[in-house]
Amino acid sequence: QVQLIESGGGSVQAGDSLRLSCTASGRTDSTYSMGWFRQAPGQEREFVAAIDWSGDTSYYGDSVKGRFTIARDNGKNIMYLQMNSLKPEDTAVYYCARDPGATMTLTVFGYDYWGQGTQVTVSP
Repeated sequence: QVQLIESGGGSVQAGDSLRLSCTASGRTDSTYSMGWFRQAPGQEREFVAAIDWSGDTSYYGDSVKGRFTIARDNGKNIMYLQMNSLKPEDTAVYYCARDPGATMTLTVFGYDYWGQGTQVTVSP
């Protein structure tokens, strides 16, 4: 079993920054890719960013490119999402997840373990 716990969410104003963290415990393995997703009320869960096991390769959703940065510290079993220039449309519950596949996946169907989510609210 793998446990993923997100933290760092909160309420901010447009233009502000937040850094989310995802801490893994249990049967962790740093050779897995990891990802961030978000879900706003009444909407489907949306891909935000993904990072490979080494941290050398990352992908971003179109709506966050240039504003968000994904990173990981395998020694601490922590993944981060630095969110800059936040917009009201970034308001959502943010989830981290593990990708057990051999290649990185950008959809929810490729992930097996999920955190409980952390709320991010951006006011105009």
